[in-house]
Amino acid sequence: MCIIGYRGNDGAFFCLSFDTLLDCSSLAMLTHTGNGNYMKKSAMRTVFSLGNHNENSVLPANGDSYIRFEKITFRRTQEFSNYSSGLVQAIVFEVKDRELVGGSAYGGQRAVCCTADLAKLGVCSEGEIIHRPSTKDPSWPQVFGVSFNVDELVATFPSKSIQISSTGMYNLYFMHCDPNLKEVVVEGKTIWKNPSGYLPGRMAPLMRFYGFMSLAFVILGLFWFSQYARFWREVFPLQNCITLVITLGMFEMAFWYFDFAEFNESGIRPTGITIWAVTFGTIKLTVARLVILMVSMGYGVVRPTLGGLTSKVILVGVTFFVASEVLELVENVGTVSDLSGRARLFLVLPVSMLDAFIIIWIFKSLSATLNKLQAKRMMVKLDIYRKFTNALAVAVIVSVGWLCYELYFKANDVYNERWQNAWVIPAFWRVLSFSLLCVICALWAPSQNSMRYAYSDDASDEFDRDDGTLTLIKPSTIPSKDVQSSLEPRPVQASNGASNNDSEEDKTE
Repeated sequence: MCIIGYRGNDGAFFCLSFDTLLDCSSLAMLTHTGNGNYMKKSAMRTVFSLGNHNENSVLPANGDSYIRFEKITFRRTQEFSNYSSGLVQAIVFEVKDRELVGGSAYGGQRAVCCTADLAKLGVCSEGEIIHRPSTKDPSWPQVFGVSFNVDELVATFPSKSIQISSTGMYNLYFMHCDPNLKEVVVEGKTIWKNPSGYLPGRMAPLMRFYGFMSLAFVILGLFWFSQYARFWREVFPLQNCITLVITLGMFEMAFWYFDFAEFNESGIRPTGITIWAVTFGTIKLTVARLVILMVSMGYGVVRPTLGGLTSKVILVGVTFFVASEVLELVENVGTVSDLSGRARLFLVLPVSMLDAFIIIWIFKSLSATLNKLQAKRMMVKLDIYRKFTNALAVAVIVSVGWLCYELYFKANDVYNERWQNAWVIPAFWRVLSFSLLCVICALWAPSQNSMRYAYSDDASDEFDRDDGTLTLIKPSTIPSKDVQSSLEPRPVQASNGASNNDSEEDKTE
């Protein structure tokens, strides 16, 4: 999570938070607002991704946990270079020690920069960051800085490496408390590393998770493809759609695993692999939703085509794909960074609304299909559709419950102190969708009886495709004379010795 911004009148800061000893490195341009505050300009000057190893570096090697500062420079413009500045400082602290940073005079408003009143109390030096040493380790928080001399345009941090011995969420802030420092540009690179690699702490468990999910998809694929090969003559269109979803899922999980493995090894997120993983995942998500929607409408089971609904289904699918692809690309490609609340809402809202619309459409279509199957007394198909409906209902109920838990989790973890369990949130949705896919595979697996569940050209199986009504009996023209004669009672023959007249009547009828 990279944060750039300002906080009250305390001065400017540039913050990089990370999970278990690492996260990201970025650069920002800060500008003075005229009232003692500093804020980010609209554009980033430079962005550096996580860690490259320098073969000539004398800093810690693999196996250590550290934060490394390399070629961090601060630049100011010629206009504001005719004086020596206060310190531009970096402070690194664990999130549980956040109360050690900042303070207030006589119980007043909390400040990060040392004010004249606080300096009089002897607790800090005016113009520097307020911090107190930790009781567990007096060397923390780690604070160091550099200042500009007169007519100096560039100030450089010395190369430095901070050894990390305790697992936790750590924050890095670049700050200055000098109101005369304006138009300061930060350039350079920070490298954050765990003993096991460069993956952030919240992301490291996901690499193992995607490895297990890849194996799970392989097992499901072996079952499905073996059945498909054995009974390929009995396969109907719906099963081809399920085959496509399984194939896309196998590729998606494999790409995510290799994406995380490369990131962990090199410290640089492989853009190409990430884009492929995101794209395969979005295509699979879209196809899966459309397959469930088409099944709910009875496609391939009780109707041969979607009729006039085809264009609407395609339009919804394309719209959902575009919205989901944009959201996933912004969240995953490039630096590891959390979107701001408004930006994320702008991207998440269309996907959520489309998801809700598709779910409502699915259950509405399922209700109509179940009613038609029951009216036609197609008991085999009705039974499988009831099981499918129950599975969907359970999935929706579990999803709503988990969504409430996710909101509770995030609302009660403002400072990301529960980062070690955060990976469970995205992993759950993967497991839920995979479980639903397994249920669908079990219900519609290729077998020698597959055609019992497929659409039949029998007239008794016909459904009206447009207005949703069902015609049980096809009307036909019956002559009125025949109707009248069929309603007349026939004499019952008491014996084989019927009269010739009765025989004549029978022949006439």
